[in-house]
This record gives sequence, structure tokens and C-alpha cells, in this order.
Amino acid sequence: AKLFTKPANVLVLDEPTNDLDVETLELLEELLVDYNGTLLLVSHDREFLDNAVTSCLVFEGQGRVAEYVGGYSDWEATRKRQQAQKPPEPPTKTKVVEEKPKTKSVKLSYKDQRELDALPQRIEDLEGQLETLQQRLGDPQLYRNQADQVASLQQASNQVQTELEQAYERWESLEALKG
Repeated sequence: AKLFTKPANVLVLDEPTNDLDVETLELLEELLVDYNGTLLLVSHDREFLDNAVTSCLVFEGQGRVAEYVGGYSDWEATRKRQQAQKPPEPPTKTKVVEEKPKTKSVKLSYKDQRELDALPQRIEDLEGQLETLQQRLGDPQLYRNQADQVASLQQASNQVQTELEQAYERWESLEALKG
């Protein structure tokens, strides 16, 4: 309550245009355009956003928030340009698994058997490393205080993910050989 007794230069508005008639909406837009402070505003009214804001913070998925200059229409035009410039993604590969008739199980070589025995622990270690890296990347303080480490952590996370996928594939292939 003490905070509201002091002057402030920040307004936070959540859906301020709900249930407003046209005249009141126009008055609100005028007042917000003339406001000499910071305005944080959430609205589904795209025209209102175009008339009242100078930049947009957009949630782009996977915990990413990006800032775009201008209103909603400006963001939409920027997004369309970016998508037009982005090369099309190659179609994802799908594995076709053919069921082979069961044959006699083949005895694995000593080396393959040792590798198969060690794979569950290797997979568990990789999963632990990946979880630790993802927790670090999910920490907002990292981006504030150690932004220079983000790229290397993301690269390490991708490498561990690749190693984990390879370990699973190797495990499956050795199990298939074993029968």
C-alpha cells in the first residue's frame, strides 16, 4: 500500500480494452501515447497495440522472449520476412523398422558384451550430464550474469544429446545382435 502513495513511472495493464466503448478506448489510447513512463501491457486487441506501443515482447516458445520495435503489425511483418528468408527445413527422416524372422541368437564377442554391459551406466551418466546442463541453461541468472557462457553450454548440451542418442542406438543394435 505504501508503494501506491508514491509517484511512479510504470504502468502494468492486463487487457485494458475489455468492455470499453469506442470513445473510452480512443481516450485510453490518447492517454497512453502521451504517458511519459514505461507501459507494460497485455492485450489481444491488435489495433490498440499498434496505436499504443513502441515495442513488443513476444513469447516465441522454448522459453525464448524476443523484443521487436513497433506494434503488432510491425512484429507480424518482421516475422513473415524472417520466415521467407529461412531456408525450408528438410523433411524429417523416418525409420522403417522391418520385423525380421527370429533367428538363433548370436553370441556377442567379448568386446561387444563388455560394451553392452557398460552402456546402461554410460547412458545414465550422459542423462545426468544433460540434466545438469539443461538446469544451468534454464537458470535466468546465467543470462544476466554469465551471458558469455550460454553458447558454450548450449554446444555442450547438444554434444551430450548427440552422444546419448548414439549410446541408445548402439545399445539397441547390440541387444538386437544378442537376440
